[in-house]
Amino acid sequence: MIAAQHKTGLVFFPAFDWAISPTHPEREERLLYTQDQVFEEGLFDIEGISEFKPDLVTVNDVQRVHFCVPDPWAVMTESHFISAGGAKTIGMAVMNKEVERGFALVRPPGHHAMRVVHGSRGFCAVNIEAIMIEFIRAAYKVRRVAVVDTDCHHGDGTQDIYWHDPDTLFISLHQDGRTLYPGTGFTNEIGGPNATGMTINIPLPPHTGDEGFLHVMREVVLPILKEFKPEVVVNSAGQDNHFSDPITNMNFSAQGYAALTSMLKPDICVLEGGYSIEGALPYVNVGLILALAGVDYSRVREPAYDPKRIRQPAMVTARIAETCKEVLAIWDQRQRLRERAGEAGELISRERTLFYDTDNIVERQKETVRVCRDCGGAWKVDSSSDRRKRILAVHIPRHACRACQQTGYDWFDQAPAAGFDKVFLQDRTKDQFRIKAPQSAGA
Repeated sequence: MIAAQHKTGLVFFPAFDWAISPTHPEREERLLYTQDQVFEEGLFDIEGISEFKPDLVTVNDVQRVHFCVPDPWAVMTESHFISAGGAKTIGMAVMNKEVERGFALVRPPGHHAMRVVHGSRGFCAVNIEAIMIEFIRAAYKVRRVAVVDTDCHHGDGTQDIYWHDPDTLFISLHQDGRTLYPGTGFTNEIGGPNATGMTINIPLPPHTGDEGFLHVMREVVLPILKEFKPEVVVNSAGQDNHFSDPITNMNFSAQGYAALTSMLKPDICVLEGGYSIEGALPYVNVGLILALAGVDYSRVREPAYDPKRIRQPAMVTARIAETCKEVLAIWDQRQRLRERAGEAGELISRERTLFYDTDNIVERQKETVRVCRDCGGAWKVDSSSDRRKRILAVHIPRHACRACQQTGYDWFDQAPAAGFDKVFLQDRTKDQFRIKAPQSAGA
């Protein structure tokens, strides 16, 4: 009888009733083949590997993270509530010590969903990892969390959500944004003025293989995690770095994914991308599950695996080494960079235009953050879309100082009576979400 060294929980949710189109790469077969492989290989016969059934997240869970325009029901389907609920279920199982590690194999995915949501982008409507993280923070009083995103596409949504949060370390390993959607995730994207250095991007050249990914883990990710000392490590476990993936250009293998997982030792994994439905996903997921459980994965091989054909080119190896040095230099200078980012009490703004490629929506944002040396700083976003929806979103962070709490309430209370469809307030100090419609004022 094989026994897991680390008790591991799994959640499956293929989302039979949600698809972008019948032939779209993000479809239910992504998980059906994996489910078949897990049963065929007898993983549930291993003592210590068990299955949990997903629950639904609540609207309150969603509103800890997102400002949904006009509301969560407009941007989420039942499958989105269950997908996020699968991540939450695994998070609860780990925090309640029912299992040591967990893996939510669910869809729809989430890591391209930003704080403000007008629709879907990159196949994502809401950020299922962030919803799970903020639930366990509220329920279990967790503070320091690290998110390591190993999807081939930059996790721009997770980055946006935690851009101003000094208690969340976000690390993304991804194919260079000059060659792949969403075109972001460069080394100079390091976080807002109150969380400078807490966002770490490691863009990798096309054709990066096992050697490159494991080098980055060993030389950059693990040392930074050791220094940060997170209470919980979450892996956004995208699998589209695989050499057979139809929409990316990397050379990672099932053995490489398992080795990365064994090195990282995440508490919670949440499935993101991965579109080689038959040739990669069943094998990558089996290897990943075995690695989480501490069971031998050395015999896991995908059908088309040929180490000579996917060997990493020397020029790729050299470029990765340069990027690692650059990232570590930024990490070492993070305190100095934060001090230069702004003066305490200063209001700093940035403007952005965002495209929702899945739903064909254009959003324009003006974000303003209060620089603070005592907390993550209050911030607000004036957001409008070409669907004629305009909102003001105000955020007061967990552990906010009194000055930032007052700033947040002033912004919310003093929002003009005209011009916005709705004004939202996320007050994380009280775990409250408030809404007002200024156009109706005085009616």
